[in-house]
Amino acid sequence: MDFQVAYFEYVKRSPTKYEALYQAIKAAIMEGRLAYGIQLPSTRELAKQYSLSRGTVNVAYEMLAAEGYTSSETGKGTFVAKKTILGGRAGGSGRTDRPLVPLYLSEWGEQLLALPLRAFAPVTRTAHNRISFHLGEPDLSVFPKALWNKYLYAQVRKQSEQPMADAYHTAGHGPLRQAIAQHLGRTRGIRAEPDDIVIVNGSMQAIGLLVQLLVRPGDEVVAENPGYAGFRHSVQAAGGRILAANVDQGGIVPEAWDARLALVTPGRQFPTGCVMTMERRMKLLEWASDKGGILIEDDYDSEFRHRGKPYEPLKVLDEEDRVAFIGTFSKTMPPRLRIGYAVLPRCLREVFIKAKQLLEPHSSSLLEQGALAAMMNSGQYERHLRRMRRVYSRKYSILLERMRAGLPHLFQPVEADAGLHLFAWWKQSPEQFSEYTAACREERVEWSDSSFYYIQDVKSSACFGFSHLSLPDMEEGVERMIRAWHRIK
Repeated sequence: MDFQVAYFEYVKRSPTKYEALYQAIKAAIMEGRLAYGIQLPSTRELAKQYSLSRGTVNVAYEMLAAEGYTSSETGKGTFVAKKTILGGRAGGSGRTDRPLVPLYLSEWGEQLLALPLRAFAPVTRTAHNRISFHLGEPDLSVFPKALWNKYLYAQVRKQSEQPMADAYHTAGHGPLRQAIAQHLGRTRGIRAEPDDIVIVNGSMQAIGLLVQLLVRPGDEVVAENPGYAGFRHSVQAAGGRILAANVDQGGIVPEAWDARLALVTPGRQFPTGCVMTMERRMKLLEWASDKGGILIEDDYDSEFRHRGKPYEPLKVLDEEDRVAFIGTFSKTMPPRLRIGYAVLPRCLREVFIKAKQLLEPHSSSLLEQGALAAMMNSGQYERHLRRMRRVYSRKYSILLERMRAGLPHLFQPVEADAGLHLFAWWKQSPEQFSEYTAACREERVEWSDSSFYYIQDVKSSACFGFSHLSLPDMEEGVERMIRAWHRIK
């Protein structure tokens, strides 16, 4: 295959082997070295050729298929599906009588081009009767739609009569920032003023802006391994170098890193679900103090507790104002709302707003921001949270019980005190993990392979998102997983 040399080149600059393989095959397709209709090697053949796990090859093939570069036929194989060559030369619209002038990109653009374009799979039951344990979707069947519509309609009437005074404030709707400050004080012990808070379009916008402000080309940045891939990609786009920090049952393992920025998930480590110990929290704050650094605390779903009292966030323990606390409403409200927030250290507040102002001078979704502020101030938001905690706790307990009863020889679930997914270690061989994943797809059940979240030293594991599924769907999903194992053993 005409991508072998390119693969070894991409390995040198890609954080993971599956990204290197994806980039090499994609480049060969776009440059016409792999022609339309040609069959790619099987995952088993390619894994053997490059000394990779089949899971790694599967991830690369799935990324190519999601972006339309390849197509698969059951029992036949994987084929090149793209007819065009870079620049439109084979698509009929490009000129072929003279060489193309290469596009000049900035260093940031070049770094972005080397990253994979992610495709997001649907996370609900489809028309083909598939059951998906993928991540990221709340249970909208119990969301108080009528109540939310009431607040939205009230905002429409209010804004038609009198436009919001803060319509041009980049930091966001003032009453919402006030409501968030009060909510965090009541529920998390975080003392914040409305001026410390900036409303963003989801937590990833806040993370991306912070990375652009704090990372220079060549800087080393600490990331949990495994951990959130969006942060890793932001650092790479900025020209930074990732320092992979080990994670165990106590969360991230602090070291004397020669760096000034780290993203951590202390309330519920992503994806393992482990809670960071108090001793490690204090060591992280000590490291930030010694290095003059900043800690980004990503609090993505720890508000949904199943048991016990949570540790205080790093932001509460932070006496030197070195923690940027990132939160989101994507797990508590309809995710299409795309409202998140950042509680910023005072030293970052002005420059963060100026950076956001370049991309978004006027805060977006002001109707929804106003409605959410009204819902929070009325007490209905926290009432909604209490109800959802009961719903999700029951789902979590049932899924954990069914996994332990039906698949104890395959997965070792990691018990969690909070959150919307169950993390589990694979107990068989990596080769069997790949075969089992494929068998599950044939049984029309899907879940998230956690290899995507690793920087290095990949270990076979899986995430089972349960928040969006009904109890019968979860139980049927586990039954299909049991049948999938019987197909291959």
